[in-house]
Amino acid sequence: MELLRVISFLKMEGTVFTPALEGMKHVKSEEGEMLSKPFLDVCKQILPVIGMVLLYEKELIYKFGAAMALVKSDVGGNITRLENKYLSNPSEFQNLYNMVRVEVEAKKAEGSSSCTNGLLWLTRAMDFIVELFRNLMEHADWTMSQVCSEAYTKTLKKYHGWLASSTFTVAMKLAPERKKFMDVVAEKGDINSDIEKFCATFTPLLEENHKFLASVGLDNMKA
Repeated sequence: MELLRVISFLKMEGTVFTPALEGMKHVKSEEGEMLSKPFLDVCKQILPVIGMVLLYEKELIYKFGAAMALVKSDVGGNITRLENKYLSNPSEFQNLYNMVRVEVEAKKAEGSSSCTNGLLWLTRAMDFIVELFRNLMEHADWTMSQVCSEAYTKTLKKYHGWLASSTFTVAMKLAPERKKFMDVVAEKGDINSDIEKFCATFTPLLEENHKFLASVGLDNMKA
């Protein structure tokens, strides 16, 4: 299923960011509330960006870079957790932050399997992805390993323990070659323009998540 999803992205018009950019237009209600399903759909649309598809001559080889696989696994699991909660009561959890409010009231928000924890780590993982692509735009001379390492240091590292940090640091060294990565995500659109739009549009949404989580004292939880 995941392979088919990435292949479908490779066949579409535009870049891999095109669906997410369209989806971001619908993540807020008329009242300005963050909506659960549209926000989670945008995060799902970014999953193929995290995955690596390497093309060697005429053979399509589907392979995740080790660093990206770590992030993708975390993102996918947290999306599923939040999506299941939403589906359990779509009217009650139409607004994303209601999931957190319910857990805070029940004093369950700090649990490792809570939706609050899921939203926090999903947001942090998306911070990493945004920073990664921002680095790609701002540092044309950096290798992909440098791009990933700096993004990790700025976003996820301070929340990871020694083991997770060490694993991630090693994985950074296995990042794909920069040009092939860019060739894959570009496809038929203007990749530089779409990356700039992606970073500019998604960053405020992620900052809003952090602001809300901070308002209930839950933005600094560590792994």
